Amino acid sequence: MENPYPYDIYYPESYQQDGAKKWPLLLFLHGAGERGNDLKKLKAQGLPSVLEHKKDFPFVAAYPQCPHRSYWTVAGLNAWLEEVQQKVNYDEERVYLTGLSMGGYGTWHWAAAHPEKFAAIIPVCGGGDPSQAKSLKTLPIWAFHGAKDNIVPVEETHQMVNAVKRAGGDVKVTIYPNLFHDSWTPTYNNQEIYDWLLQHKKTR
Repeated sequence: MENPYPYDIYYPESYQQDGAKKWPLLLFLHGAGERGNDLKKLKAQGLPSVLEHKKDFPFVAAYPQCPHRSYWTVAGLNAWLEEVQQKVNYDEERVYLTGLSMGGYGTWHWAAAHPEKFAAIIPVCGGGDPSQAKSLKTLPIWAFHGAKDNIVPVEETHQMVNAVKRAGGDVKVTIYPNLFHDSWTPTYNNQEIYDWLLQHKKTR
């Protein structure tokens, strides 16, 4: 299928300076509030907001935009990723996925459908299908959620984390005890998550 999503790509300043380097590729899926056909909306929250004024970042980052009243689909995301990969000089062993809220759901579902595509994932305040946990058991996962989230209950993350652990996976989880739905601002401003991602390469 054709890529259904408009998108933006963030290139660090040094990307152009070293044409031979293969870059880690970080994919970000936004939440329901950023749906539409205006890419500027993507900069309101999450990773694009953090990167807007950053010149030095150890990844190329790509973010699609989901249309109004739509939800992420695995088929659409696969087609989008194929298009992005044709444009970016990326390291095939270091493709990472993260997303918040609706994009957290998208992260769990896309990774469960295609764990072979990613080296590690960071779902933020989302949920997934615990019956798919077995396909996630070899994928490094670090999940985040606010304990007081009144939009997506923190139980959604607990269910997925526990299911992956039961399947034999090794999952990190961070629950912010005093946060509501916005668990993404402290997460994407935390250098530790980027260092953690870069520790992982795809398993052959």
